[in-house]
Amino acid sequence: MSDPASDEVSQHRFLRPDIVIPFILCALIWGSTWFAIKDQLDAAPHPWSVTWRMAVAAIGMGLLVAVRRESFRLDGAGHKFAAIFGLTQFCLNLNLLYRAEVHLTSGLVAVMFALLMLPNAVFARIFLGQHVTRGFIAGTAVAVAGIALLLLHEARIAPADGMIWLGVVLTAASILAASASNVMHAGEVGRRLPLLPLLFWAMLWGALADFAFAWVTAGPPVLPLAPRYLAGVAFLGIMGSVVTFPLYINLIRELGAGRAAYNGVAVPIVAMGWSTLFENYRWSTLTATGAVLALVGMVLALRARRPSR
Repeated sequence: MSDPASDEVSQHRFLRPDIVIPFILCALIWGSTWFAIKDQLDAAPHPWSVTWRMAVAAIGMGLLVAVRRESFRLDGAGHKFAAIFGLTQFCLNLNLLYRAEVHLTSGLVAVMFALLMLPNAVFARIFLGQHVTRGFIAGTAVAVAGIALLLLHEARIAPADGMIWLGVVLTAASILAASASNVMHAGEVGRRLPLLPLLFWAMLWGALADFAFAWVTAGPPVLPLAPRYLAGVAFLGIMGSVVTFPLYINLIRELGAGRAAYNGVAVPIVAMGWSTLFENYRWSTLTATGAVLALVGMVLALRARRPSR
């Protein structure tokens, strides 16, 4: 049985400015990155856009470590952790995500990505022994119903040769990759490693993997010099990676993976707002109902789940 006093302390901890401000910043920034990604898809092969983003991120994180005069050194277990984290989060996840946005609106991909809590719960149960409550399952079922309505709308308006199903599959695979990297940070090794040096090495390994993947799949490097493209790369690399990942992983370490994932509820609201303004996304009774169900389900699931520290 839970301890009411402990619950109250945890809730007050969540309301502290050093928790609330990073929480809001991550939601606002990540909500806008979906549109920035979509804006780059026609300018260059998506693997090269991912590569340039992570190259900028690795450089920016390296400068941050140097300015703070932290050591770049990690032990063997730390480097192994950083390499796996970099491959799953900054290579596999991002390449799948960019490709998915070719077939789906950025707002819809963001809403689907809110389901990250489902594989997080499964992986945490398998690898960390965390239990999944009935409330979490019920909330996730509501959210899945909402996502199904949004997908039904997309399928209805898609052109005859549309590849909505491929976008869904790619997004699901991207979610699994992101979930694996998320759950890593809830374990003992992830918690003991210095955050900024860990992120630098993970971003560096991710950028190198992205470079190799891009060359193999898309040919020699392609770097458009249009100011809008370069500004997008800088925004995604610095704001979407260097600024947000230290904030978010600190939230995981402070609150636990479950409470930190409340961030995923706010992100789709911001993203679908961008999609409405810049992608001519048309709301209907079906989409509005789906969005409400998805967000309500996420809130119910996240409130029900009590992640262990």
